[in-house]
Order: sequence, then structure tokens, then C-alpha cells
Amino acid sequence: MSDSPTDWPRHRTVAFWAVCIVISVICFQQAETREWIGRFPKEWTFGVADHINVAMNWLVPLLSGPLHALSAILGFLLDVTRDTLAWTPWPVAFCLFVIVAHKAGGLSLALFMAMSLVYILVTGYWDRSMNTLALVGVAVPLSIVLGVQIGILGYRYKWLNALTQPVLDVMQALPAFAYLIPILLLFGFGPVVGLIASMIFSIPPMVRNTILGLQRVPPEISEAGLISGCNRGQLLWWVQIPAALPQMKIGMNQTTMAALSMVIIAAIIGGSDDVGWAVLNTMRKAQFGPSLIAGLVIALMAMLIDRISLGFANTEKEPKPERHAGIFRYPYALAALAVIVSILPMSFFVASLHYYPREWVWDISAHITAALDVFIASTSGALESVKRAGLFFFLLPFRIGLDQAVSPYSWGIEFTPALRIAYAGSIAVGSMLALGLSGSRSGAIFIAVCGVLFYYGTTGIPWPVFICTITMLAYAAGGSAIAGLAFATMIFILLNGLWEPAMFSAALCGAAILIAFPLGMAIGTIAAQVDWVSKAIRPVNDTLQTMPQFVYLIPFLMLFQVGEFTALIVVIAYALVPAIRYTEHGLRSVPVACIEAGHAAGCTKRQLLWWVKMPQAVPEIMLGLNQTVIYALSMLVIAALVGTRGLGQQVYVALGKADSGLGLVAGLSIALVAITTDRILQGLSRSRKKALGL
Repeated sequence: MSDSPTDWPRHRTVAFWAVCIVISVICFQQAETREWIGRFPKEWTFGVADHINVAMNWLVPLLSGPLHALSAILGFLLDVTRDTLAWTPWPVAFCLFVIVAHKAGGLSLALFMAMSLVYILVTGYWDRSMNTLALVGVAVPLSIVLGVQIGILGYRYKWLNALTQPVLDVMQALPAFAYLIPILLLFGFGPVVGLIASMIFSIPPMVRNTILGLQRVPPEISEAGLISGCNRGQLLWWVQIPAALPQMKIGMNQTTMAALSMVIIAAIIGGSDDVGWAVLNTMRKAQFGPSLIAGLVIALMAMLIDRISLGFANTEKEPKPERHAGIFRYPYALAALAVIVSILPMSFFVASLHYYPREWVWDISAHITAALDVFIASTSGALESVKRAGLFFFLLPFRIGLDQAVSPYSWGIEFTPALRIAYAGSIAVGSMLALGLSGSRSGAIFIAVCGVLFYYGTTGIPWPVFICTITMLAYAAGGSAIAGLAFATMIFILLNGLWEPAMFSAALCGAAILIAFPLGMAIGTIAAQVDWVSKAIRPVNDTLQTMPQFVYLIPFLMLFQVGEFTALIVVIAYALVPAIRYTEHGLRSVPVACIEAGHAAGCTKRQLLWWVKMPQAVPEIMLGLNQTVIYALSMLVIAALVGTRGLGQQVYVALGKADSGLGLVAGLSIALVAITTDRILQGLSRSRKKALGL
């Protein structure tokens, strides 16, 4: 029996909110006189991080033998792959890559591959790119094999699937820096550590898509296999796996992209001379020209691998008519063989056909750096104004509240009692308008909560008020189970002494989401209405979504230097894409019958959008909000590199100190917040779908 608020008498829900309001009023009144209400006492916390460190100190010597053996095996595979790619003459590899691209995506993808490879060659990043490709080339097959096996077991045993799903959630939501620390302690420093980190991050998509693909196999296909006399193993490998292969190919694509997104993070602890290390090294030295060139190499590799893997994933299984006989039935294999036979022998005698000559490399980094310096110098005044306005008028009030942020120094005015009353009145009027005009209780609650949040700031709200409000919002969204998860998440953060960093992170993520989601929703709405806009932003979205997170830092560091505003812009840029994609998809997926009914009722184009399409698209838009929040949270640790305080900074500090306990606790806090937010927004989406009868 469901225990969601819709199944309870309405007066109980009202009573819960009344209790929450009473608690909030009492806490705000008593916060100044009772210090423990405003700031959770440190002596009330308990050291989970210390216990984790003790456990790691006991575990590392115990597992050193087997883990070093595993490390040696993985290191051997990585060395063989890297040596093979390094030995392969660059013209041979060039042509083979173009052939693969043509098979996956036709002439356009082959041309894109050729132009990208030319850029990698002339900028001198060929050898480093091969080292990066070696890491991906080992991590992806191992992740796919392990992911398929775990997915099969999860499909066969429901109890195992129930246990696996939350573990997969944590593996994907936990910042990579958090689990780099125990991996370093267990395996030591070196490229193998980066390989293992890539695999941990890459396995979950393969597991999920394997389970989903097997669950979607039509029952009649399985029944046909049983009627044919298949045993359990034959039914799986000969019938169900082939039927689930299209969905599993999507998992392979996501696994590949996840592995590639880890290359720069892996470079931090891998010590390998690859493109990730080049990006990281040049960023540390503030060499923005070289870092931009190396970042573009990573972006091009990500886009190419994404399109090739998607091309193979979308390959239709229908047999094509045979136009040629004999070996000519395999034109791509024949072309690859021709390349190897014609170029490989010559490369042994012509050095420039084996290793790309250094004198052919174009060093354009100095020109880029000079151009950037001129641009930054000419726009420094405007950029500084934008930065100050964003900090003083938006980010700072979100963190410490208008009560503390408004001053003659920052705003040029005093926050007088009259202004305070006017602000409170505007929030009250906004809430009543939302309730009266649209009948939306959730809209009224949202305006009221945001008004209080912006007045006091995330760090100025007493922790009992924050916990009580979020728990009630979670209950309203999905019932007692989600409310319990939200409450447990906040208590975990509170008792581990991470409440203040969590509030800094909440301010950064909240501010970024308040900009990214409405902006992305507006762009997605325009794209859904205007086809040429949709075509224009699609490659931009593809580029932003496939580009590794570290690369986002480069242009914004150049423009705004280190600081919180740079972190805010980076998070906004990364979290913008899901809002655009899901809004456009939701509006374009509205049933034709609903649109025709709107036309029949005499709706104008604007009325059709706001009265017909938008309400129907709300579930997809809510999913876009979900992903926007998850993307913003996933950037916290990366944003910590440009000067923020918060949970991400705690993870990064823990990495520098090799503190497994702090790193895992802070990383798990981020993961729990992401999972809780995901469940709350999923609950809201389900409620909306139910209301629409979908």
C-alpha cells in the first residue's frame, strides 16, 4: 500500500508543513542565542573517515600480493597495446582509422576523421594520442566483458539486481577523485591506477544496458528458443544476447565515452605521457595556448570515438544484398589489407613513413597565446565587471544571503528595514500569485523556499531548518521512502562534520542550476519550434557533451582567472546541455492528436506551445532538470581546481594528503546528494505523468 502524500488525508500533509514552519520560526529566533542551532558542534560529529583510514591501513598489506599480480597483468596488457600503437607507422594508422570511420558513418565521418588526424599530426600530439588510445583500448574491452557478466547475473537473479543498482548509482555519482585515493594505496602510482579508475567509472553503463536489453527481449523469442530445445546457456547466448544486442551496443558506446572522459583524471595519478597529462601540465603552468591545443585534441578524440561507436551501435542487422563475389564482399577488410601491404614494408626504409618528423610539426601555441593575451587585455574591463556583478549580486547572496551581502561596499546601498519588508512582501505576493493564478501549490512552495534561501543564504540557514524543509519536499515529491533517503543523506553529512562545505557546494550548484536550467529550457524551446536553430545547436551540444570535464576549465580560466565565478561559469556550461536536449525532445514528442486537438480548438501558435505542448512535455523537461542537477554535482570536484570551497575541495584536499577516509566520505556525500536529488525529481516526474494519464 502506497504511503505517498496523495494517499494520506490532506490535513496530515498540511500538519506536517505547519510543524516544519513552526520549527523553522523557532530555529531562526533562537539561532543567535543558542549557537548549536546555527552551527553544528564539532564534538557531536563522529569520525567515519578515521575508521576508513584504519581499515585501509589493515587492508593494504593484506591484499598487496594479489593486487600486485593483477596490476602486473593489467600493466602488461597496457604496455603491449601502447607499444603496438607506437610501432605502427603513422600513415598506416591514419588510413586504418579513416577506413573504420567510413564503415561506421560514411564519407562525412571519414572526412572528419581525416581532418582531425591531420590536426593531431601537425600539432605534434600523435604519440601522446596513441598513448591515450592505448588506455581507452584496454579499459573499454575489459569494462565491457565485466559489465556484460555482471549484467547477465543481475538479469538472472532479481535479488542481485536489487543490490547492484544502488552500487551502480554510487559508482557513477561518486567523484573519480574520491576513489583514486584507495586505488593509489592498493595499487601504487602508475598508469595502471588510471586504467583501474577508468574501468570503475566505465562498467556501470554496460551493466545497466545489458540488464535493460535482456529484460526487453520479447517473451515469444525466448519461448521459441525453448521450443527449439535450447538449454539455459544456449538460450542466453544464442537467443537472448543477440536479441538484446542493439541495447547492449548503446552500453558499449557509453562505456567507451566514460573511459575516455577519465583520461585527464587518470593522468593526475597515472604519470603517463598522454594527452591528458599534456592538458593538466599546461593548465598548471597557465600556458593557455598549449592547453587549448591539447584540449582540442581530447575533444576531437571524444567526438570521433562517440560517432564511430554510435555508428556501429546503430548498424542495422538486416542482411544486405551481395553485390560482389569472393573477397570483394569485404571491401573494408580488403582496403585495410591493401594499406598494410603497400605502406608497411616501405616504412622500414623511409623513416618519415614510420615516425612523423618533428620538423613537420607546426608550433602555433605561441601565436594562440599572443592572440589570447591581446583579446583578454582588450576585454579585461568588461570581463571584470561581469565577474564582480555575478559574484556580488548573485553568487554571494546565494551563499551568505541578502541579509549579509547587501552593503554600501558591494551593492552601493544599505539593506534597510523598509527594503527587507519590501522583499518579504514581494515573495509573499509571488507565492500567492502562483497559487491563485495557476493553482500550483508546488510553485508557491518553490517561490517561498527560494525567497527564504536567497535572504539567508545556504550558510545562514540553521541546519535543523534545512533538514526539515528538504525532508518535507522529498516527502511531497515521492513519499516516505524518498523522505527517509533525504533525511539520512543530510544526517550523514552533518555527523561527519561536512555540513559547512556541503552548504558551499549547495550555493554553487543551486546558483548554476538557476541559470543553466531556464537558459537551457529557453534554447530547447526555440530549437523545438525552429528547425534551423535545432540543426545549428546540435553539433554544439554534441561537442559540449562529449568533451571531457577538464577541458571546460581552459577557456574560462583564460577569461576570468581562478575564483568562484569561474567555477560557476564552468558548472553552468557543463550542466546546460541536458536542459536543452530534453526540453526539445519533450516538445517534439507531444502526440500529434494533442496538437491537432489544439488546432481544432483555435489555438494560436503561442497558445499551442504554452497550453498544449508544454504541459505534455513536463515529464521530459523534469528529466532534463534531473540531469542538469546531476551534471552540476559531477563538476564539483573539477570546479574545486579553480578556487571553490565545498565538498569538491574536500575531495581534492584528501587526494593531496592521501586521506582515503576524508576522500571517500566527502565523495560519498556528493554521490548521496546526487542520488537523493535524482529520486526526488523522478518522483515529481512520475506524479506529472500520472496526472497526464501517461
